[in-house]
Amino acid sequence: MPPTLHSRGRHHVRGKLWTRLAIALVAAMTLSIGPAALATPADTRQQPASASATKPTIVFVHGAFADASGWGQEVIALQGLGYDVIAPANPLRGLTHDSDHIRSVLATIPGPVVLVGHSYGGAVITNAARGADNVEALVYVGAFIPDAGQSILTSYDPTRYPGSLLGPDTVVVRPVSNPAAPGGHDADVYIAPASFRSVFAADQSRAVAEMMAATQRPLSNFAQTEASGEPAWRTIPSWALVTLNDRAISPGGQRFMAQRAGSHIYEVHSAHDVMVSHPDAVVKLILRAVRAAG
Repeated sequence: MPPTLHSRGRHHVRGKLWTRLAIALVAAMTLSIGPAALATPADTRQQPASASATKPTIVFVHGAFADASGWGQEVIALQGLGYDVIAPANPLRGLTHDSDHIRSVLATIPGPVVLVGHSYGGAVITNAARGADNVEALVYVGAFIPDAGQSILTSYDPTRYPGSLLGPDTVVVRPVSNPAAPGGHDADVYIAPASFRSVFAADQSRAVAEMMAATQRPLSNFAQTEASGEPAWRTIPSWALVTLNDRAISPGGQRFMAQRAGSHIYEVHSAHDVMVSHPDAVVKLILRAVRAAG
């Protein structure tokens, strides 16, 4: 079994003032927790630290039901270590459309890139990095890692790897126009507010989970059903953080997809909101990918 990232401290909300600030500022979704220890990768392969003085730019891609502010703690930590960081908005309109958008961002970065994706963002980076010669590593964080021809709904078998609570009883669907979808007609999928904490944000307080539910960005139906192209993980080394308490993407499904991609696999006892509840674990995995790929 892959090693585990254990948090030494419990995530906490700093009183009523912090909760008010969190509600007022979506960026305050990133909360403070204690450090976590990183163990040896599952495949035990050792790679030398980078001898290059050039630090890569870290590019974060958020997934569905969230926005780029969810990476706030990771951004602050990596900027403090001297890295250039960018967390562009993921349109969430269609896998090809979204991947093309992120690839256009990558084209503006002159040096090497480590590309990080959470949830649906994992499918986006799988496609966005294809043809992007400056991407040195892919980091999947509680993410979908589809193979060619698969959508995020077919990237693993939910009967073989159960555990996800996402489904008709936990989502709200609203018709919407979407130029990226065939015919321009589509539907937006939200997690129902009453289910948001159990599905997405089980590590958060009820007040913070309610704020996250109210500010969630929906994923279009077309985005979750459009098939992936040839995956970049076939030619770019990858790392994966499996979230063991996840109820949005099955932990077993995450592990299956990561093994198929040949990723260096780590685990953390976290819900789906790992970038918010365990940012230290995410940062440590990114730094390991930086050292190995540099």
